[in-house]
Amino acid sequence: MCNEAARRIALGIIREDWSQLKVPLVFPEGLPNLQAVASIRITDPTLIIRAARATGAPADPHTPTAEGVMRRWSWPMSNGRPLYNFRSEGRRFGNSATGGRCLIPIDGFYEFTAPPPGAPKSAKKDKWCFSLSPGDANPLGSAFFCVAGLWHADQQVGEAFTMLTTTPGPDVAPYHSRQIVLMPRAHWADWIGGTVPSADLITPAPAGSLRVAPVVRG
Repeated sequence: MCNEAARRIALGIIREDWSQLKVPLVFPEGLPNLQAVASIRITDPTLIIRAARATGAPADPHTPTAEGVMRRWSWPMSNGRPLYNFRSEGRRFGNSATGGRCLIPIDGFYEFTAPPPGAPKSAKKDKWCFSLSPGDANPLGSAFFCVAGLWHADQQVGEAFTMLTTTPGPDVAPYHSRQIVLMPRAHWADWIGGTVPSADLITPAPAGSLRVAPVVRG
């Protein structure tokens, strides 16, 4: 399960991509100071993008106004554990005044695998970074990708988000039995708009869309 990500992209690049999609992107709480972060972990705040709530229902649900806000990754479940990943299968996701769909722009995420056979018991797990394969034809994006998630107004921690998971695509399957949902760029507006059924949008990442590299750990 994904519990660490990277966001090293400038806010201007994110704004430009949404502008190219002809989807207005506003920042009702002010422009965030997005510094390059190689490690975003559970409970850390990061940028999420969702349908703007102040404008009401959009005239065209496929091109809603989007809003960017900084929110905490995960909220506590009844057992106190953080809900940072959420299975997407068999569930419907819409939008309401207290929660709904969102996208989390990142440019990398990490998975861990057991040390190879024969490694000492004290050996750390191998760490792998997944990022976009280069090329404008990549359906996930060209400079960053967006993870499909849910935001929720929690009584304890306030508004927070979780990342959705699905079955892994060919690039992730050798490393983990699940993968976070990476929403194709062409469907970013469909996802946050909340009217297209979530099952029609959630799929494993296509083969070749991600590249993986080992992370050297000290």
